[in-house]
Amino acid sequence: MEWLLDPTAWVGLLTLVVLEIVLGIDNLIFIAILADKLPPAQRDRARIMGLSLALIMRLGLLSVMSWLVTLTTPLFSIGPLSFSGRDLILMIGGLFLLFKGTMELHERLEGSQHGGSSGPRVYASFWVIVTQIVVLDAVFSLDSVITAVGMVDHLAIMMIAVIIAIGIMLLASKPLTRFVNAHPTVVVLCLGFLLMIGFSLLAEAFGFKVPKGYLYAAIGFSVAIEALNQVARRNLLKLDARRPMRERTASAVLRMLGKRPPADEPDLPSANGPAIPAFGVEERNMVSGVLTLAERSIRSIMTPRTDVSWINIDDDPETIRRQLTEAPHSFFPVCRGSLDEVLGIGRAKDLVADLITEGRVRRNRLRDPIIVHESIGILRLMDTLKRSRGQLVLVADEFGAIEGLVTPIDVFEAIAGEFPDEDELPDIVADGENTWKIDGAADLHHVEQVLETEGLVDDAQDFSTLAGYLLSRFGHLPKPGDVCEYEIHHEHFRFEVLEMDGRRIALVRVEKRPQEMLADDESLAND
Repeated sequence: MEWLLDPTAWVGLLTLVVLEIVLGIDNLIFIAILADKLPPAQRDRARIMGLSLALIMRLGLLSVMSWLVTLTTPLFSIGPLSFSGRDLILMIGGLFLLFKGTMELHERLEGSQHGGSSGPRVYASFWVIVTQIVVLDAVFSLDSVITAVGMVDHLAIMMIAVIIAIGIMLLASKPLTRFVNAHPTVVVLCLGFLLMIGFSLLAEAFGFKVPKGYLYAAIGFSVAIEALNQVARRNLLKLDARRPMRERTASAVLRMLGKRPPADEPDLPSANGPAIPAFGVEERNMVSGVLTLAERSIRSIMTPRTDVSWINIDDDPETIRRQLTEAPHSFFPVCRGSLDEVLGIGRAKDLVADLITEGRVRRNRLRDPIIVHESIGILRLMDTLKRSRGQLVLVADEFGAIEGLVTPIDVFEAIAGEFPDEDELPDIVADGENTWKIDGAADLHHVEQVLETEGLVDDAQDFSTLAGYLLSRFGHLPKPGDVCEYEIHHEHFRFEVLEMDGRRIALVRVEKRPQEMLADDESLAND
């Protein structure tokens, strides 16, 4: 035990412990990947048993150092190449690493590990995994023990270093396994390391010495790149977490329903070709309408003031009768002089009956108007509509001026799309491939659904129609023929004003073109 007083022996012990840990990292990586194939309750036991067997194997090999020395003696030659027992062990270990690494990588890339995603997960047998761990331990132990024999002269120092290194590896194996399994890209990177180590073992078996420094430099560089990748991914997750939970939920549900994701979120390719969406466009739009309904403003679904049909009680009976006959509505606001002077809400058939029998509209037949503020949420508005028993609801601003009205059909249209009345035309009409003619009063949410894009709706702005959006883009009152262009998610949109109704944008032509088509057109123009 005189080596205890030798400072060089302690330096050798410390150096050997560090080297044993470094040489055992690749072993830990493979153990982490193999242990994931077992049921969760068996993983710790397999990891501890595998490393314990590695400790026994390394201590056993150290006790027969004289036999280890003979492993470097050539056993046979093939041409200029001679092979020793150590070379054969390295060759078998390298081939085993290449085989297992390739199979694991194939399963990860094909997404077929653990029996596929369509059925319950199939776990491997406990002893099969332990056997694979022991086989790899044999290969890595040989390399580790040979390093120990070449560094120090005292058997006790070697055994202490191996025991300390295995103890540290036991402590580090569980968090390493948890980290590797929580990051799929790290698993693929580790499998790449195993393939690289397998190639190096195979090359060394054939006499081509690969300096360990090269291997560790490559591994270190790859780990640094992956660390940057993990930081970038974490920042993306933090950025995504700032989005409202409702918006993230809606996006996730729509992706499951088959909605094409934006270009900056590429869809995963299918192994059997492009997948056919399980839900149609209209179904996805309805789900989108339901999930985003609570975030919409009442202005985005109401009938605006300019389109409200109302009865002026001061008009002559014939004018009122003609208005009631021509309009396809069941309820009308009855006002005096202007829409802001609401007297009540009248049922069309009651108003006609009054005009026939009395020659006038009777005030006592009118219902009390239901008026809500424009800041009310859609969900609260729905409660009001439920209590209105089919009556329309008027929307007023902070000064009491009537801004529009809402009926249950308006809420339904926000979910399922527009249902034009007899006196109305559809807001959006297809005008060829990827071209539409859209009414300026069309709801922006509906426009986004038809164009299959995002970014038109801006909750920070005080507009909810296509005309309002274009006015904010133009910055002035446009003329017929004026064009506004818009790009998002590598798609180009061209908005051309076709008609103006006084100071209101009445009709717009919208053309949607992928960015690739624009690039082709530019190249043809340059030619």
